[in-house]
Amino acid sequence: MWSQIFAYVFTFSLFFGIYNALVVKKLSKKQSNPSNLICTSHLNHFSNDGNTGVKIVMQNMLPCSQVVAVSSADAYLQSVSRIPMLTAQEEHTLANRLYHQGDLSAARQLIMSHLRFVAHIAKGYAGYGLPQADLVQEGNIGLMKAVKRYNPDFGVRLVSFAVHWIKAEIHEFILKNWRIVKVATTKAQRKLFFNLRKSKHGTGWCSPEEVRILSKELGVPESTVHEMESRMASQDLAFDSGDDEDERQAFSPSLFLEDKNSNHADKFESANWQQQSESKLTEALGLLDSRSQHIIQTRWLNEEKATLHDLAAKYAVSAERVRQIEKNALNKLKKAMI
Repeated sequence: MWSQIFAYVFTFSLFFGIYNALVVKKLSKKQSNPSNLICTSHLNHFSNDGNTGVKIVMQNMLPCSQVVAVSSADAYLQSVSRIPMLTAQEEHTLANRLYHQGDLSAARQLIMSHLRFVAHIAKGYAGYGLPQADLVQEGNIGLMKAVKRYNPDFGVRLVSFAVHWIKAEIHEFILKNWRIVKVATTKAQRKLFFNLRKSKHGTGWCSPEEVRILSKELGVPESTVHEMESRMASQDLAFDSGDDEDERQAFSPSLFLEDKNSNHADKFESANWQQQSESKLTEALGLLDSRSQHIIQTRWLNEEKATLHDLAAKYAVSAERVRQIEKNALNKLKKAMI
């Protein structure tokens, strides 16, 4: 049943980004006084249990005079800011309906009224270089998890309970996507990842005193502080730089790996043997007469090979005689090169 709520909130941001732009375009053509109109949108979802399920209908009533043509992210922020906040009594009533009766309509209202709070928290993580829309989406997941586990009998407001779930989802998303290789894997490293930069007084490396203070405040070893500072200061490096880059900048880890398919000794031996064979062949050809050299050259060494009949016509002999001269020349070359 909760999959309905998940799909509902994820569709909300995309829907308003497109819907608001279409409404403004339509009104600009057909309506002269849009301030008196109301925009109504419906999103229908059904449970996956095979029964009729619970039908969730979202009706967001917005004065069309307030709708502006902006980007999908801005439209989403404007839309969630228009959703009215719940009073403490309204929130308690809805939470009781959800917790004791499983009312998904109450869950929808609780989630929708707190979307603006998720967007506010996500803005605090803009410095990590990740898309704001993705941060908001992950925060919405945390909000939905918090609503699912919220117990109104404890006497705590939902916003106080949900903030930890929202930040946990955002933190996990940042750790997975900040770098190609995950930089923080242990609990101590995760603490340092989100507190190291704001605890430093400058842009350089931490001083020994700063390391001791940070280690004491977060309860982590000083060696872990140094390790995390080094990890966060490093950058992603391509494993293979490719062949199209400048040789002076083609520094990549692949250059330092052993190529087991290649053997320098074998390469040197093969090149040396090739050189000696070519030298011996040149000397052996010099021992032949000019006609035999030409026959060997045209029959074996040139790219365009001559036929026996072509050479027979050139030297005014039979093709069989050319074959005999070729055979004798090859025998002399073999003896000279052994």
